[in-house]
Amino acid sequence: MNWQKLEKELQKLSLEDRLAQIANLAQASEIAFSTSLGQEDQAITHAISTQKLGYRIFTLDTGRQFQESYELIDLTTKKYQLNLETFFPKTEAVESLVKEKGFNSFYYSIENRKECCGIRKIEPLNRALKGVKIWITGLRAEQSENRSQMPMFEVDESRDLVKFNPLIDWTFIQLENYLNINKIPQNPLHKKGFISIGCAPCTRAITEGEHPRAGRWWWEESQKECGLHK
Repeated sequence: MNWQKLEKELQKLSLEDRLAQIANLAQASEIAFSTSLGQEDQAITHAISTQKLGYRIFTLDTGRQFQESYELIDLTTKKYQLNLETFFPKTEAVESLVKEKGFNSFYYSIENRKECCGIRKIEPLNRALKGVKIWITGLRAEQSENRSQMPMFEVDESRDLVKFNPLIDWTFIQLENYLNINKIPQNPLHKKGFISIGCAPCTRAITEGEHPRAGRWWWEESQKECGLHK
């Protein structure tokens, strides 16, 4: 497959058409969308659900989420009649981490934070992606320096799949317009300055002029990534 050629073709299309086109690349059961209920993910959930494309939709529950995030899950699943799969970290791994390093070890070093993300997010993600050929994400180039050069399609050799980023070239203004026009449910924390929402202990609101991901792992200087999207 010539992924660059396909990307050029899809760039001319709407989000709905981009998502519908990939149905030709694999069976619906082999196409999965991972949602963290952020604004980008809510837009994609709307586009998949209203077209009844039949792709798998799943989320990761780290056990440290905001209450507002859980409420948004209930609202979204009800509105779109979703069969939302939820993947949790392995109990034994979490118990071992807490016993050895406490509940808040992630504050003390980048290594500790990545260890926590590995247990609570990456391992469950890898389980969720077993048997998947096309992995849909809500990544946008504007979100971070690390994502600025990402293409619409990426071959993930370690997981033997292709990652599809249908919103990679969208601006935040485009996203906001889409959400408002389609009356898509959003996390109320967004209006309080929480642009990028992760685990509650690891996310703060940003101030005017700060980068959208400045509120993630706010106590450290890093690429603001957990490892899900290397």
